[in-house]
Amino acid sequence: MIQLVQQVWQRHRSVLAYLIFGGLTTAVNFILFGVLTLPAVNCPYLISNVIAWFGSVLFAYVTNRRWVFDSQATTLRARVREVASFFWYRALSLGVDELIMFVGVSLLAGNGMLVKLIDQVIIVLINWVFSKYLIFKK
Repeated sequence: MIQLVQQVWQRHRSVLAYLIFGGLTTAVNFILFGVLTLPAVNCPYLISNVIAWFGSVLFAYVTNRRWVFDSQATTLRARVREVASFFWYRALSLGVDELIMFVGVSLLAGNGMLVKLIDQVIIVLINWVFSKYLIFKK
């Protein structure tokens, strides 16, 4: 059984690691968004979404670089390119994120946390494609 788990891990390591760390990144995003939208804090939901995005992107970069995609960028130039492209593509997905939140909450009067859950499924998929094929490509 352990050998089977090891084989599956070796074969699908980057996908499984992305699911684990993507889940943790989503948790960071949800927690920050949830705290910022509490009545006691009362931060507007679109601003809360951007702040939550920033915190979760910082977490995602570190985990994706090290444990998911095994980045080989070692020179300063390569690292700067990697960080810049990571934040650039995450900023693109933030635009989709904000649009989904606006439509779901403002136009359709949905619950912010429920819309955020649906939103994050879409965003995780978009970010996987960006990371795998454009940012951390071998």
